[in-house]
This record gives sequence, C-alpha cells and structure tokens, in this order.
Amino acid sequence: MLELKDLKVKIKDKLIVNNFNLKINAGEIHVIMGPNGAGKSTLSSVIMGHPNVKLSAGDIVFKNEIINKMPVDERARKGIFLAMQYPLQLEGVSNLQFLKAVVNARSNDMPLFSLYENIEKEKKILQMPSDYLRRMVNVDFSGGEKKRNEIMHLKVVKPKFIILDELDSGLDVDSLKLVTKEIKKYYQEENDISILIITHYSKILEYIKPNYVHIMRDGRIVKTGDLDLAYDIEKRGYYETN
Repeated sequence: MLELKDLKVKIKDKLIVNNFNLKINAGEIHVIMGPNGAGKSTLSSVIMGHPNVKLSAGDIVFKNEIINKMPVDERARKGIFLAMQYPLQLEGVSNLQFLKAVVNARSNDMPLFSLYENIEKEKKILQMPSDYLRRMVNVDFSGGEKKRNEIMHLKVVKPKFIILDELDSGLDVDSLKLVTKEIKKYYQEENDISILIITHYSKILEYIKPNYVHIMRDGRIVKTGDLDLAYDIEKRGYYETN
C-alpha cells in the first residue's frame, strides 16, 4: 500500500526526518510513537504532500507509484486521507458544501439526495449537532466535534490509506470510544484498508489493535515491535525502552 524509502525531510532548512524507511502492506495497521520533536507530524505532512514540508531525498511510493511531486488533491483522490491533529476551520463554507465538493472531486455520479442521506445517517452515529449541514466547517465546534467531523469526512470520502495524526489528543474517553469504533467499523467493512496511527499514548490502541508499533526518534525509526512495545513505552518512556 505505502512504502517510504530513505526519506529526508526539511522544514526551513532544518532536517526533521532523516533516512526514514517504512513499508505498510494492504490491511495492516501501524503505529508510530515518539517524543516531541521526533518528526512524527512532519512525516504525516510529507506523506500527504503539505507544500511547506519539503522532501529532500527518498521516495514516497503509494500502490507502486512514486508520488513525490504529486499535489495534495491528487493524493487525496488516489485514496490517502489525513485526520489532522488540529482540524482547520473554513469560514463561509458549510459542511454540506464541503462534503459535496469533496465527493464531486472524486466522482460525479453520486446524486445530492444520496449524499445528503448518507451524511444524515453518519451525523446521528457520530453525534454531530442537529444543524450540522448548515454550519461552517469546524467553526465554533468543540475539540471533540472537530475530531468527529474528521471521521465524518473519512466515512464519506472512503479512502484506502488513513493517517490518524494524534487523533486522541483533546478527546475525552467517550469521544475516543466513539471515533475509534467508527474507524474500526470502516476498516472491517472495506477491503484492504491500511492505517497509520501517530500517537503519544497507548489508550487509542486498546480500541484499534495494531500489527506493528514503531518508536521514532531523531527523525527515524529506532525500534519496532507489537502492542507490548507501546505498553513498555508508557511504563518506562522512550529512552529506557530497549
């Protein structure tokens, strides 16, 4: 599904990701954990194609295609989805307008009524406000509502590769249970979905069980294990986990 080969990433001439390698097969769930400044969010940004995050060396290969120079919108249309740590507000754009534009960018064959029906169903499941469709994207939303809105986008867009960048930050226990339940449901119902979870804590991994856990430090992976590695990190920290 995704292979990162010898990546070097700079932001304002500072090397953040250095000789980073990772291969994620279809159907696998990987977790990257690491201390602040390790380069975790930078990695998610470069996979998604953020224009301010420059790939200095290496290749990003998605479904056997090198996408280094591909803009964000093309990567999204190909099936890459990033649930952001800090979802953006879009003044003047309603949630209905936004979701309609996203769906039309990928396919023009979904009638508006079908889209509306789908959103209404997901709105109830994700406990979104009753006036959700009319409200501006994430404007005056609580932290939990913003994260649930990211999952709304995911359920409507139906990507193949999902990056969850600290989805659990700012979520209470009930909201975390809700969003992870819906992600897991989507993962189980669709074929060959791959997920990359970036997190500081093991709590989210109680709901979404990973195949692999990686420790990232100084811009590269320094250790790989299973779920037990995440629990070791929580007990002993990043630098004492051998």
